[in-house]
Amino acid sequence: MKPIINLSELTFETSDAPGYEHQYGIICERIGAQALAYNLTKVPAGGKANPFHNHHGNEEMFLVIQGEGKLRYGEQEYPLAAHDVIACPAGGQSVAHQIINDSADDLIYLSLSTKNRLDVCEFPDKQRVAVQVGDYEKMDFSGSYPL
Repeated sequence: MKPIINLSELTFETSDAPGYEHQYGIICERIGAQALAYNLTKVPAGGKANPFHNHHGNEEMFLVIQGEGKLRYGEQEYPLAAHDVIACPAGGQSVAHQIINDSADDLIYLSLSTKNRLDVCEFPDKQRVAVQVGDYEKMDFSGSYPL
């Protein structure tokens, strides 16, 4: 396995989560990453990749490669543009985050996160919480419970 990949070599999968349509190309598994997960995410105009959420067990970082949008972060909103770097540490709802493409073109960003085997994820807008234990690659936060 080569420890390098060019982004042009990625194969993209399409999310089927209603309201959160996006495409993502998994990088980490293709180059042998062990402790970090990373992928390239494409969000179409007017789209969102994920619901507003915060992790208690994993930290995330995003690098905007192309396009514009906005970041919901805690109670604030920030404009996003190419080359912006976003830190989303583990913690409570004050670090809840969501990337929104409110532009007319695709928004493309690199996602990077730790791969802790235990994570609690809150969804403040939905007043829901999900707990996951096990292999990071198999984590699925689609099942959640009221806060």
